[in-house]
Amino acid sequence: MNSDELLLFPELADTPLDEPEDGGLLPSQMLAEMVLNGEIRAETPISPDQIQPSSLDLRLGAIAYRVPASFLPGKKATVLMRLQTLPIVEVDLSKPALLERGGVYIIPLQEELMLPDSFSAKGNPKSTTGRLDIFTRLITDFADEFEEIYRGYRGKLYVEVAPLTFPVVVREGTRLNQLRIRKLRIRRGNPPGPDAMLHALNKREPIIYSQERPAKPRIDEGLRLSVDLHGVAGSDVIGYRAKRAAPPIDLARVNYYELRDYWEPVLRNASESIILDRDEFYILTSKEKVSIPPDYAAEMWPFDPSMGEFRIHYAGFFDPGFGWSSRERPEGSHAVLEVRSHGVPLLLEHGQVVARLIFEELLTRPAKLYGRGIGSSYQSQHLTLSKQFKPN
Repeated sequence: MNSDELLLFPELADTPLDEPEDGGLLPSQMLAEMVLNGEIRAETPISPDQIQPSSLDLRLGAIAYRVPASFLPGKKATVLMRLQTLPIVEVDLSKPALLERGGVYIIPLQEELMLPDSFSAKGNPKSTTGRLDIFTRLITDFADEFEEIYRGYRGKLYVEVAPLTFPVVVREGTRLNQLRIRKLRIRRGNPPGPDAMLHALNKREPIIYSQERPAKPRIDEGLRLSVDLHGVAGSDVIGYRAKRAAPPIDLARVNYYELRDYWEPVLRNASESIILDRDEFYILTSKEKVSIPPDYAAEMWPFDPSMGEFRIHYAGFFDPGFGWSSRERPEGSHAVLEVRSHGVPLLLEHGQVVARLIFEELLTRPAKLYGRGIGSSYQSQHLTLSKQFKPN
């Protein structure tokens, strides 16, 4: 590794890169090594701030294709081959461009993958993307499912983008989604199941807090989270409901827009409940505070039919260090819930279990952790809207 490479990714200088024999998610320094090795590549150089503790931010390319419907290419076609069979409208992203509410867009990403045979990957929206109700899904050539990238994939990446509530302005280089890379595990004996791993982890250090103190976690096929409808930190505001007739949001603007132009506050009522109207979009928060230790990452499942006919989360990746602190008394962070009910209106009550958080171990502790030190926007959050809005 030469001195120029170390200047680009200084975290590699003091971080061992020898991979353990078993599998798990790649931490930041191993993602940086893949960039240097050309296993993650782009014509426009990948910048260090794209590399998060356990994921890589992906950038939009120079053109978008508006399509009449969502699609997957299938095992016998590339994405571009499928586009050639559809009526499309090209949108130039070399300058700020409007993506209309209700439109579906396929956008080539700047990054490409050359994965080793023992590596797979998965995509997910970024936190800001989910909080603006922008539906995004990663697509690869020859794919028969969204978000999942099969082992050893070598090729281009695309993102499907569908603004569901607000029209948005994007441009080449905008980061809407992210990528995690996983080294596949080698089975040895009978490793403990994910719930046993969570119980053991919680004994080592708490993963759930309530009233600033460790709380007993509800573990059942993952960590169960409930909704707060009482109001965090004594607030009467328990959530926000999106306004449909709102002006476009330019994603490049931070701390710029007035909350009242886009959101209606939802106030606590005597029954501490809320009726989710069909196909409306809400921002709520978890009752519990979550702490993700440095050697773990987590993902929130967007759908769980056993809990109700609603989507509870868009941006499901929780990075190592979310809600965690090296202090003696970490307090955790609330999980913001991006909620959309389907089919029929749905009644939620305070403390009702609404989400499931799945933990996964990293190959080794990342060189950087989620937090303000790396520019993370949502550490120690309460009921927090996307960073485009002035603080509420």
